[in-house]
Amino acid sequence: MFFNKIKKKSKKFFSLPSVLTTLRWSWKVLLLVFVMDTGYLIGIWPDWKIYAEGPIQQSSFIRNYISEHYRHRDWPRLRWQPVPINKIPKHMIRALIVAEDARFYSHSGIDTDALREVMEYNLSKKRFVYGGSTISQQTIKNIFLNPSRNPMRKWHEFALTIGMERNISKQRILSLYLNIAEFGRGLYGVNAAAQHYWGIPASQLSTKQSVELAASLPAPVKHNPKTRTKFFLKRVRKIGRYF
Repeated sequence: MFFNKIKKKSKKFFSLPSVLTTLRWSWKVLLLVFVMDTGYLIGIWPDWKIYAEGPIQQSSFIRNYISEHYRHRDWPRLRWQPVPINKIPKHMIRALIVAEDARFYSHSGIDTDALREVMEYNLSKKRFVYGGSTISQQTIKNIFLNPSRNPMRKWHEFALTIGMERNISKQRILSLYLNIAEFGRGLYGVNAAAQHYWGIPASQLSTKQSVELAASLPAPVKHNPKTRTKFFLKRVRKIGRYF
């Protein structure tokens, strides 16, 4: 008797009209989210001319550091001195590409091969991790977005990356990234990093020093030329094989 009642209630709950109603409402909610998110993207869509030439703009991450510094007085002051790309050694640019995005010149912002490898890894480990970000994607994340890890932020990153690649040259993207990437607590850009770690301008970076800066990029606060962790030294050896 008891199970018959449950069965009757289940049939009522999962009846065709109720399922169709649920599906209709789900589509309406998804459509609303899509419309709202499209409006958000239109609202934050940049004037690419500002970033295609002229002075390097402060990134979202730099502004966030300035804001957070007021709450974390033990953090060092912001160090950021942008320099033109012609003041950055070619071996620094090469080290960056080797470390972060070997197919930088052959993709259009999104490395589909790297994404496929990440998805295969996710399936093999039965868990979801982010990865496979190109230099272009990292540039977008630094300039416009935030460090949060969620699907919507990743979608915004994809859309903005495609927009940037269609409006800004590869050389300029490298210039932007090398001038805004974090290389340690409060250190943004290769020029500030070179001055902090070795007391020299970016133009005087040696091949070895360039490799060490590139090796710090995944987690620069923890792994950098001063901390010299095992992870950092392993990265240095791996990148150094290409020089």
